[in-house]
Amino acid sequence: MPEPFKANIDIRFRDLDAMGHVNNAVFLTYFEEGRKQLFHAMLDISEPSDFAFILAHIRCDFLKPVMLDSKLTLEIWVHAIGTKRFDLRYRLVDRMDNSLVYAQAASAQVCYNYKHNRTVPVSDSFRTKLSEYLTR
Repeated sequence: MPEPFKANIDIRFRDLDAMGHVNNAVFLTYFEEGRKQLFHAMLDISEPSDFAFILAHIRCDFLKPVMLDSKLTLEIWVHAIGTKRFDLRYRLVDRMDNSLVYAQAASAQVCYNYKHNRTVPVSDSFRTKLSEYLTR
């Protein structure tokens, strides 16, 4: 299995809820931040208009509360590549001990042409780049 892409995640004070831990909705922002970093590294894109896909589905299993002083790393890898979609998997882990898992998640992205408002096939060049992180 290839090494996952790794992104350090900084916890902001505003991420906390009344219970003193990171609110569950913020985890989705962490996954979004990881995707942004992954595709910047993979495709050198940073402009919103350069992201040629849409998020179609995401799910998350919350395993352990994240506190303000937690040090996080998000691990991301490609689980599957279809005709028009690709699936990512995530593990939010402790930066010093990746056996300490705070959350696991999965998302489905669909390649999309915003100009024509329709789905499009995964291009061969994008498929090749995604394959670098594909689990077998």
